[in-house]
Amino acid sequence: MNSVLQYVMYLGILVILAIPLGAYIKKAMCGEKTFLSKILTPCEKAVYKILHVDAEEQMTWKKYLVSVLLFSGIGLLFLFLLQMLQGVLGGNPQHVSGLNWDLAFNTAVSFVTNTNWQAYSGEAQMSYLTQAIGLTVQNFVSAATGIAVLFALIRGFMKVKSTGLGSFWVDLTRAVIHVLLPLNLVLALCLVGGGVIQNLKPAETVNLTEPVAISAKGQVLEGAKIDTKTNTVTLNGKVIKDAQIVTEEFVPMGPAASQIAIKQTGTNGGGYMGTNSAHPLENPSPFTNLLEMLSILLIPAALCFTFGKCVKNKKQGVAIFAAMFICLVVALAAIAVNEQAATPQLAQNGTVNLSMIGQAGGNMEGKETRFGIASSSTWSAFTTAASNGSVNSMHDSLTPLGGMVTMLLMQLGEVIFGGVGCGLYGMLAFAILTVFIAGLMVGRTPEFLGKKIEPYEMKWSVLVCLATPIAILVGSGIAAMVPQVADSLHNTGAHGFSELLYTYSSCGGNNGSAFAGFNANTVFLNVSLGLVMLFARFLPIIGTLAIAGNLAGKKRIATTAGTLSTTNAMFVFLLIFIVLLIGALSFFPALALGPLAEFFSSIA
Repeated sequence: MNSVLQYVMYLGILVILAIPLGAYIKKAMCGEKTFLSKILTPCEKAVYKILHVDAEEQMTWKKYLVSVLLFSGIGLLFLFLLQMLQGVLGGNPQHVSGLNWDLAFNTAVSFVTNTNWQAYSGEAQMSYLTQAIGLTVQNFVSAATGIAVLFALIRGFMKVKSTGLGSFWVDLTRAVIHVLLPLNLVLALCLVGGGVIQNLKPAETVNLTEPVAISAKGQVLEGAKIDTKTNTVTLNGKVIKDAQIVTEEFVPMGPAASQIAIKQTGTNGGGYMGTNSAHPLENPSPFTNLLEMLSILLIPAALCFTFGKCVKNKKQGVAIFAAMFICLVVALAAIAVNEQAATPQLAQNGTVNLSMIGQAGGNMEGKETRFGIASSSTWSAFTTAASNGSVNSMHDSLTPLGGMVTMLLMQLGEVIFGGVGCGLYGMLAFAILTVFIAGLMVGRTPEFLGKKIEPYEMKWSVLVCLATPIAILVGSGIAAMVPQVADSLHNTGAHGFSELLYTYSSCGGNNGSAFAGFNANTVFLNVSLGLVMLFARFLPIIGTLAIAGNLAGKKRIATTAGTLSTTNAMFVFLLIFIVLLIGALSFFPALALGPLAEFFSSIA
């Protein structure tokens, strides 16, 4: 019951916060007055003046697209060079060297595409300068780009016989100044108050309260007797040769809270530390855990209500939200049940007590004891439902079916809330597809929000919906045939294949999380995963803007008694069905080789 109450509380707080935030985002992005306008509007106008931006410009969809690609390309090049040159630049108290070209390319693509896949350990391989003006800045602008493209699509639905979709530069500026900066300033201050580090001091080395013995293979020797005077390690009465005695610990420092805040709210997910939000300095307490976890879905959920207000049909926004929310609840329940039940191997035929009486119970492998199964399961569902990818537990240690659900959430095309902006415009592509199929079933011309859906919109919608499956399946299929990739796997058999499939699902779904045992820092994986991320990010953007441009040029059709309702329970059911149908048909064979095979072998 305690766990159930936690799940209900997390979901309830999310909805309560998302509704007013959705109303605020609508006003901010449409240039209306908000309670922060007196402070932020002058800043917005100053940016326009400095950059010579015409605030009234109405770009065609092609010009809007060129602006998106140009801005992203410049950001990618800047971040790529910054990482390679960080060894000779300032803001580097640890004196870390520049990255290899392939890792720099992979990381630059990762942050520019809002994926934040990390084949590196931040506290050990990134300078403070790179983290602050490289990664953190991209966390802001990549999220703002998603919001901008969403509003271009919204204007496509709202405008009549027009070619203009607004200005990308105005949308980008408003998203950063009016939405992301104030929200993350508040969140960062709360995180600092909760114990997350935020400083510019060099990393520290502190003495351990008790020395630890490490074997030659890097394993901690539990129960070993350590004599620091003679530097000998004894285990079960035997002296362990080549054992190393560790008496000090590396404690990272740096501007973490400012990056962690936007990594969560911008659905970026790239951790300041290598272990992400499982690290005690990045997520030290249940309070910071609650803030960071709710921040993952806050803006994506709020944008559903923003959409309803913008198209002057609140029920439409609620219908889209309901479809996403139902899928999230089902996924969360599936992960929670499987993690609490654990596996027969953990139970050891009943000799191990997996109940919740006097202990956490269930599968606690890879989970922080300060968070337990409820918070870890919720975070796993939230981070893979959104294209966030931050973690407070190791997904590689999830049960086979628990891990499969996290994979499936990413494979559906990051539309179960998904990323900031991109999740909603991805779901709207599914909505267009649903309307078209439903229209064929009843013999009527498909319509959505007063606009006729024709072959042009359908072709682009299909490409938007299939971009993620194509990227994941083609990428993982090629990787599975490359012999060197097997060396990156931590496990063999079905679980090893799951590690590979999860990796490409994460990058193809613009997520960024990983089955932690997978070593992705090789030239082939860095380059191939980078290409997958570029494809899965920008093909949907191209398709979304093409749909927006075509819709804006159409006239509005009057609603009649025969118009298919897109706000009732039947439409919500059809939308969920289409999303799951495409995901199941696309990925069932791959899932059968990985997590499903592992599950059935565990109960055999």
